[in-house]
Amino acid sequence: MSFYHQRVTRFQEELTNLNRRYNLIGTLRFLTVLLAGFLIYLTQTSPENWIWFLILIPVALFRYLMVIHEKLSGQIALTQKLIQINQNEIDYLAGGALRFENGIQHQQTSHAYAFDLDLFGEKSLFQHLNRTGTSIGQEALAQQLLNRLSDDAIVERQRAIQELAENPEWRQHFLAFAQTGQDTAEEYQAILQWAQQTSPPVKPIFRMLAFAVPALLVVCLLFFVITWDTDLLTLAGIVGVINLFMVSRNLKQIQSETVDSERIGIIINKYSSLIALIEKESFKSPELETLKQKYYSQNQATSVSVRQLSSLLAAMNGIHHALAAVLTNGLYQSHVHTLHQLLNWKARHAASIKDWLGTLGTFETINSFANFAYNNPDFTYPILNHSGDIFFKNLAHPLLRREKRVANDVSFNPRFIILTGSNMSGKSTFLRTLGINLLLTNVGSCVCATEANVQPMDILVSMRLSDSLADSESYFFAEVKRLKSIITTLNENVCFVLLDEIFRGTNSDDKRSGTIEVIKKLIEKRAIGVIATHDLEVCDITADYPEVLSNKCFEAEIINDELFFSYQLLEGICQNRSATFLMRKMGVI
Repeated sequence: MSFYHQRVTRFQEELTNLNRRYNLIGTLRFLTVLLAGFLIYLTQTSPENWIWFLILIPVALFRYLMVIHEKLSGQIALTQKLIQINQNEIDYLAGGALRFENGIQHQQTSHAYAFDLDLFGEKSLFQHLNRTGTSIGQEALAQQLLNRLSDDAIVERQRAIQELAENPEWRQHFLAFAQTGQDTAEEYQAILQWAQQTSPPVKPIFRMLAFAVPALLVVCLLFFVITWDTDLLTLAGIVGVINLFMVSRNLKQIQSETVDSERIGIIINKYSSLIALIEKESFKSPELETLKQKYYSQNQATSVSVRQLSSLLAAMNGIHHALAAVLTNGLYQSHVHTLHQLLNWKARHAASIKDWLGTLGTFETINSFANFAYNNPDFTYPILNHSGDIFFKNLAHPLLRREKRVANDVSFNPRFIILTGSNMSGKSTFLRTLGINLLLTNVGSCVCATEANVQPMDILVSMRLSDSLADSESYFFAEVKRLKSIITTLNENVCFVLLDEIFRGTNSDDKRSGTIEVIKKLIEKRAIGVIATHDLEVCDITADYPEVLSNKCFEAEIINDELFFSYQLLEGICQNRSATFLMRKMGVI
């Protein structure tokens, strides 16, 4: 955490200096305005015509100061982001504050594990991991959590995460730029739709007239200044109307090529800045270098091309500003020229836009996992195997605070565990601990253990279902559908299965017999995993399948008339009964 404190102190000092310079430039700009006013006064009181040329000095100076002012404004905004990024990490590590988007919009209740393992929403895995700054990054991170990588890709991703984890300065600058000018999923989709629509080029006759008519206007105005012939001024006005008429002939195409967002130029310029950061950085891991090479397939740097698109789309969007559009198009048909340049850009680069921006999302995803690894240096990267082994040493829940974690050694030999224990003993937490750490393995992340040797596989979970009133489904029916889906998936692949107290919506005999039959089916399908149950008679089935099934439990102890849970995974079947004790202690019975 000292790294984050040092960064906050450093950037606060930089912010103070930037604000001082910003205020100084503001004062100088005010003084140039006063100087210009004074010179204008002199022109009115002095017979010397050359004084008019002096006005160019404060005008040029004011423009120069404006450029510096805008640059300082950008630096201030970036520094403020960096301060906030580091303060967020301090608050997160010190007190568990989660000031990050929770991704609830990505929730999928029908997914094989997303709802059961709390992937999205408040205090979710997504919220703990999320260090994305764009809608593209959020979507990419969500999709990564919902879909596992291939075994080879997991190994490559582990290397990429490890490399970025060791480069927190670059990661923070990347995130700070990403958080500037927040985009939306709708704006991103608008860009993709624009890139996908085909457009004919501007007709040659219109391109020629876009130069010839404004040139005629310049000639009329020039001769008017020389001769002061008002007829020439009238002619210039007519030529200006012709300019507007020529633009109107292209108005339909201009409007179709306009991405309707006032902030579109800022957003795409942000994408350009992020791409530039990637282009300038040297990477060692194969995946990061491969991703970087996607920005070197053109004759010029992709960041430059994207910045050009930013300027062109921002200029096109000016058609919505009536006064400015009339002036610029009346003078030189600005939107015809911009349309021609935009269509040329589109012809060269439109097919690459989705891949370019998708690569940004992948970088943001890796950045999020790298931040997770940096904050948890005691976590380990699993060694992968292809023998079906799953072993964790000192496995714990990665989202619990260190002082609350209880670690257990877990191996799946035999390959399926029947888990018993009283309420509150830790069964459900243990199931989620397994599920989340296996999920992290599947996406190349480090896991909350000191050792891990895992064969990556799909995860299938039935832990927490809800009644589907809209579909007129009961909890029981929803659970049966989920179990059917799990069995169907097991027909195709060996998967890791987590079941928590199934058939809660039926009577005890049905529940017991149903649970046993499901276990037999899982054995038949060679599933690996855990089923948690309160029904101790279910555990007797292990005698029939000793090479496949094992019994493990979480015990509760009563010490000094208090219920105590160790949360340590033990061999065998749960022996203690805590429910009656707890109800008596609470005065229920």
